[in-house]
Amino acid sequence: MRGSDYAELRAFAAIAEHGSFVRAAAHLGLSPSALSQTIRTLEERLGVRLLNRTTRSVAPSEAGARLLAKLRPALDDLDAAVALVRDARDTPAGLLRINASRIAAVQHIAPLLGEFHARYPDIVVDLVADDRLVDIVAGRFDAGVRLGEMVEQDMVTVRLGGDAEMMVVAAPDYLRDHGVPRDPRELRRHRCINFRWPTDGSLYHWEFERTGANGSEKLEAAVEGPLIVTEPEVARCAALDGVGLAYLFDFHVREHLDAGRLQRVLADWTPAFPGFFLYYPSRRQMPAPLRAFVDFVHQRQAPTPARQRPGSAKPAPARRPGGRSGRR
Repeated sequence: MRGSDYAELRAFAAIAEHGSFVRAAAHLGLSPSALSQTIRTLEERLGVRLLNRTTRSVAPSEAGARLLAKLRPALDDLDAAVALVRDARDTPAGLLRINASRIAAVQHIAPLLGEFHARYPDIVVDLVADDRLVDIVAGRFDAGVRLGEMVEQDMVTVRLGGDAEMMVVAAPDYLRDHGVPRDPRELRRHRCINFRWPTDGSLYHWEFERTGANGSEKLEAAVEGPLIVTEPEVARCAALDGVGLAYLFDFHVREHLDAGRLQRVLADWTPAFPGFFLYYPSRRQMPAPLRAFVDFVHQRQAPTPARQRPGSAKPAPARRPGGRSGRR
């Protein structure tokens, strides 16, 4: 195989897997135009169309799908061989692919990257922020980051931070003018800032739970109000400006609660729950970049060893922002 053959085949595989020339070009470190020319050259040399292109999508043709089925295992073997050589180096090197919800990427992974890069300058972190619950094995990711309630039972997990809380908050002026809700059912009389899921366009139903003398009570509230957002930061700004009540993670609002710019309501209805976890498949031989990152996370956290999740029945996944799958 010539070097150009390998480059062309890897380019084809990247486009087929990413479903986009732009995303594949970014992954390979090429320009979209150069990648497009590489595929044209490959198709002309083989005399067959490998990719069906429209203005909105790219997908393998029938011939392309057959080629990809044979090509993918061969590329995996080549990647594994290169990884073995890199693993033998004193300093771990290579590509580390992580898929994280947007909130987890910003709150838990981004703060680690500067120190991690300083310690492991030869590791390239490919961080994909995606609110869908992605199959990290099928997506060829080394690890994922999601709320613990969303992680499959057969994954190895490492806690990132402590428990999380969702908080209903509003500006003091709003509560003075509109009253303080004492029960989630009273929210129907309030102006609430809605959250629309970027994954499927549905509106988030605010989730509540309270434990009392008669046991646990759970309910969901389909709220209404003057604003619908897809970014929590926008909801926070709107709440600060008195637009209405917002339902946000504690780390989005803690500073403003402490300063008195926001007030929390319905606190007894929003208990803490397991927060975010780094997770990865159980492997006997972990890639060196992943091993380095897992060890780094352990060193940054209070002692909480990676563990195999128990095989008990998995509870129904919650639909909190940062953890929902995007599937109904």
